[in-house]
Amino acid sequence: MAQFTYKARRRTGEVVSGLLEVNDRSAALAQIDRMGLFPVVIEAARSGSLASPDKPDAAVSLVKFLPPALREVASRPRQPTMQELATFTQQFANLLKAGMPLIGALNSMTYLGSKGIPPEVARQLKQDVTEGRSLSDAMAKQPAVFADMYVNMVRAGEQSGSLQEVLRRLAEHYERFAEVRAKVQSALIYPVLVMLVGVAIVIVFIVKILPTFLSLFEGIKAQLPASTQLLIGISNFFRNPAWLLTLALTAVAVSIVFIRFRASDVGRRLLDRWKLNAPLFGKVMRLYLFGQFARTLGTLMQNGVSVLTALKITEQVTPNVMLKDAINRTREAVTDGKTISQPLARSQIFPQLMIDLIRIGEETGDVPGALRNVAETYENELNTTLRVLMNLIEPIMIVAIAGVVTFLLLSVLQAMFTITSSIGESFGGR
Repeated sequence: MAQFTYKARRRTGEVVSGLLEVNDRSAALAQIDRMGLFPVVIEAARSGSLASPDKPDAAVSLVKFLPPALREVASRPRQPTMQELATFTQQFANLLKAGMPLIGALNSMTYLGSKGIPPEVARQLKQDVTEGRSLSDAMAKQPAVFADMYVNMVRAGEQSGSLQEVLRRLAEHYERFAEVRAKVQSALIYPVLVMLVGVAIVIVFIVKILPTFLSLFEGIKAQLPASTQLLIGISNFFRNPAWLLTLALTAVAVSIVFIRFRASDVGRRLLDRWKLNAPLFGKVMRLYLFGQFARTLGTLMQNGVSVLTALKITEQVTPNVMLKDAINRTREAVTDGKTISQPLARSQIFPQLMIDLIRIGEETGDVPGALRNVAETYENELNTTLRVLMNLIEPIMIVAIAGVVTFLLLSVLQAMFTITSSIGESFGGR
């Protein structure tokens, strides 16, 4: 068969490229059409026209000049984001859906531009599969890219003969997670950014603008208002290098202590418990974690992964220690032959609505469907909560910043009024 390189557009307008192994140009056109793409350029592949797999990358060549410790860190593969993994999986599923054999699809994935996942990943998968390994075993050799959940779902898809469908569900799973995580991060980052901007404005005012007004007060013996005296003290503090150095060292020391405390078992447990019960953002965190738990466990079970394995993988991907402990106790109880809902209820962490929905799923024999309903319920509630939270935080932050700016302006104006009154009394006394 001949090889053809192509460039095509998705329905969204995104340009993609790749390599096809087909009989002729018309077969290449038909293949691209089955992939749901609109062809732009199709050319016969020339020898040496594609990048050589063995050609060293410039960045890789520079790694050898680094110290051993930095060399190890620089050589460590970057963990792809959920969106990057979703895109890679969707492209792979589309190639299989178009009728390409597994090795041919992996070969095309080598030349498809999948952001965040280097071509060497697909190249190594192709080599392992060619040597006789299953796709799941080949993926298990690259844990930095394919987590246990990914590998186990692919293995279940291979055993059931529905690999293409499993890959499609995996892509939807990671796409959904990336979307939810982006919303949560946006909600958490927004108030921090607004606060940082407000603090920066205040510091610039105190360090740069306020000293100009303070120079007008020098030599005047009038008693300044308490707010102005406080402002002068703050300005002198920020303009004193010794105080700034002390503040910086204190911040570094506090950061080091906090990082070590968070790394300890006790510290992580206390912080994770606080995250679940924190005002305002605690509800957001609970909804996010409950939805993540239900969607991950439901997706694994829906694709044929055993309950115990699914619980173990879900425990591994859960970022909160309190939920990890609850899932671990649930897994031990399921080993004893009990249902999922009973040990989840005893943990007193998961809400009653989730317990009831899972119990109904157990009674009807559709636990994956019940978990999917749970995930959708909490994800929808999370979206609503985030909208309410953003609408609440925005005016609070604006009022807070406006209050600080008003205090600064009033402090200066009060001092000017005091000085003006003092000067007027001096002239009146004459």
